Parts: sequence; structure tokens; C-alpha cells
Amino acid sequence: MTVRRKLVKTSLLAALAMALPMLASAQIVLKAADVHPPGYPTVVATEAMGKKLEAATNGKYKMQMFPSSVLGDEKTMIEQTQIGAIQILRTSLGPVGAVVPEVNVFNMPFVFRDEAHMRAVIDGPIGQEILDKVTASPARLVALAWQDGGSRSLYTKKPVRSIADLKGQKIRMMGNPLFVDTMNALGGNGISMGYGEVYSALQTGVIDGAENNPPSMFTSNHFTTGAKYYTQTNHLMIPEMLVMSKVAWDKLTPAEQGMVKKFGREAQMEQRVLWDKSVADNIAKLKAAGVEFIAIDQKPFYDATAPVRAKYGAPYADLMARIAAVK
Repeated sequence: MTVRRKLVKTSLLAALAMALPMLASAQIVLKAADVHPPGYPTVVATEAMGKKLEAATNGKYKMQMFPSSVLGDEKTMIEQTQIGAIQILRTSLGPVGAVVPEVNVFNMPFVFRDEAHMRAVIDGPIGQEILDKVTASPARLVALAWQDGGSRSLYTKKPVRSIADLKGQKIRMMGNPLFVDTMNALGGNGISMGYGEVYSALQTGVIDGAENNPPSMFTSNHFTTGAKYYTQTNHLMIPEMLVMSKVAWDKLTPAEQGMVKKFGREAQMEQRVLWDKSVADNIAKLKAAGVEFIAIDQKPFYDATAPVRAKYGAPYADLMARIAAVK
């Protein structure tokens, strides 16, 4: 090989070496975040969405998942999503309701007859209408899809087999006056408390019980505190939302935006299958640990919370009527 050919070859190799990092940096990494841990249905469904987007764009986009609140609590992560520091987020509806009041209708006790009714609502025109309202709002979030948050029921140290059994029991509720009022209307004593405090509060007797879905009861180990009775009130069924930062959304081409929406909708359906399996698995684990599941007549609970729906649902009376009409 002549000196000149060696020089040319060396130059080409050097140019290629310089180009490789530039090619690698051309890939756009989308940060996705969730408060839930790895393996949780919302996390798994979002990761699957990322893989589809990466394949469909030939590697232009890659999603990096940050589960377990590693990027902050939900309020912090929403703020980061609004400025574009996080691109994809699974969020509860509480913070969104401050900007788009219509989502608050899903916080009403017994607004859904059962889980099938809730899914029919979020899968249909009403669900899409509310997603569109979030996207059109000043929240700087593009609402892609719904996620299933399950049905919330009571778990207590003393069995609740009727509404009378709940009287005077101190029950932890999420920090929203609507939820505290819901428990008070049922005859219990609603206690607003952070989720992280529930375990020790149950253990020390500060509260007599809490309310949540079976996966949360099991994964938080609340069943080890003496709360051995799970009363299937199903008083709340609050869906969650998968959103994208408007900052990131505006950088996508129309074709890419279409892909993200399509994969988001698929994530909605895939998460549901994972959720149902998770509920069944965790119910089996709780029963094996000695938790008794109590079926009850829900009508007295529904009737007792009518004043709560009247008070907090007044601005959404028409929407609630439309939800009730969904078959």
C-alpha cells in the first residue's frame, strides 16, 4: 500500500470515527416517568409504547423509563413535563383537574356503576372529549390515552359488612376535601393523609383502615398491619392519564404525532389486560395471607353519598347525566 493510499484510508477511518458519535447523538431520547415501580402495569404499557415508537421510526426515537418517582413526586413530574424536561408521563387526575375541571367528574363517588361502565365511558366519545379538552387547555400537556387505576374499596382492622359497621372508624383518604367528605357521608371519620404515612398509621392505630385497590394494598404491605378485611365497596373508580409534553409534541412531524397517538391508545388497552391480571394475582396473594374479601350491598353506600355528588358534581350535572346514560 502506497503512502498516499495509507493516508486516504487513515483519513476515511478518522472521518468515520468522528461521524459515529454524531450518528448516535441523532437518536432522540424521550424521558418517560411514573410514580409506580418497574413491572407495574402502567410502567410496562408505557415501555411497550416506547419500543413500538422506536421500531416505527427506525430508531429515531428511544424511550427511557424513570419509574418509582425517581424524577420527583407527581406534582414535580407534571411541572417537568410542562416545560419539556419529561416527555411522557403517567399522571393521576388530581393535578389535571386544576386546569381542566371536567376531569374532576371522575372523582365523584359511585359516578360509575361498575368497572365495565367506567371503561365504556373512557373508551367512548366522553373519554375522547375530555382528552381533547386537556390537550386544548393551557396545561401544556397533550393527553394521549387513559390508564386504568382500578376500583377503590375499604380495608380495615374490624370487618365492615354493612354501612353501620363503618360508623366512627378512622379511614385514611386521599388529600382532597371531596374524598374526606365521601367517607364522612358514609359514617366513617375521613382522615387526610399522605400515602407514605399509611403503613405506620395503621400499625400504630392512628387510623383504623384505608381505601385502595388490591394491588396497592398488597405492594404497600398494608395487610401486615392488622388490616385483614377488604370490603368491596368500589366507591371510587378514578382513571389515570398518559400525557406528552406539548413542548415535545410540537417537535414531532404530523406522521410521528399520529404514531404516538396510535401507540398511546394501544397502551390504554394493553395496560388494562395487565391491570386485570395484577388485580387477580394480588387478590390471590392477599387471600393467601389471611385477608377476608367481603361482598356487600352497595346501595346504602351509594345512597349515603348522594349529598357529596350533589355538592361537588353540581358544575358537571350535564356530564354526569351523559355518563349515567352510557350503557
